[in-house]
Amino acid sequence: MQTPVVILTIAGSDPSGGAGIQADIKTISALGGYAAAVITAVTVQNTRGVTAVDYLPGTLVVAQTEAVLDDLHPTAVKIGMTGRADIITGLAASLSQYPYTPVVLDPVMLSSSGHPLMKPDAAEALRTELFPRCRLVTPNLNEASFLLGRSLHTLQDMEHAATELFQRYGCAFLLKGGHLDGEYMTDVLFDGQTHHFSSPRIHTDNLHGTGCTFSSAIATHLGQGYSLPDSVQLAKAYMDKTIEAASQWRIGCGYGPLCHFPPNLNL
Repeated sequence: MQTPVVILTIAGSDPSGGAGIQADIKTISALGGYAAAVITAVTVQNTRGVTAVDYLPGTLVVAQTEAVLDDLHPTAVKIGMTGRADIITGLAASLSQYPYTPVVLDPVMLSSSGHPLMKPDAAEALRTELFPRCRLVTPNLNEASFLLGRSLHTLQDMEHAATELFQRYGCAFLLKGGHLDGEYMTDVLFDGQTHHFSSPRIHTDNLHGTGCTFSSAIATHLGQGYSLPDSVQLAKAYMDKTIEAASQWRIGCGYGPLCHFPPNLNL
């Protein structure tokens, strides 16, 4: 009898299916895991943007989380949209009871355009209570700039930033370089040493949910027993396949979703 690893995702719901909990479940399933899902928020969104968000009470988010942790014993946890301080504080307390379960956090602090997605007290709780519990945090460049209080413009900036964030918060950081110019996209991981992950840029507007998908893929591979650098490398290869396959799609009128089950996926 073969039993897949259980990966828990804690995130908001995207009714268009391209991001959030829906993208996480697709990713975990595509990579051979069993997806358990805790919803933190209900959003009104599609490929053109988000128009409303309603967060669940922190007590309900925590109760969902503890029900899964106590029964299914996930081998890794991915966290996305948290939004409120009570949700973050409750999750940090629950997850502290499982110190050997790796947590991958996609911080969802700012939009890709730099618009704040959480209030200051929630951002502070994320930094002080949840970051130290994580194995990996995966900010985009705007979020990394926000955390450090300075803009990041080059690969060298990313290298220094990843090291500084690791030293400040005591967990590994993966800075995603998709917003930098160039024909290659390079992500920078610092987990005590610096790792680069590069791939050719795929020119497409179908990039909705890339942060959710990438962090879920990393969490799945960690839960399957791979090292952190290997998990990032495998997730990066999966991302390239999902983006390439989705570049031929037309779903919605805005930034379309990824193809989470690409035809050339080989596990």
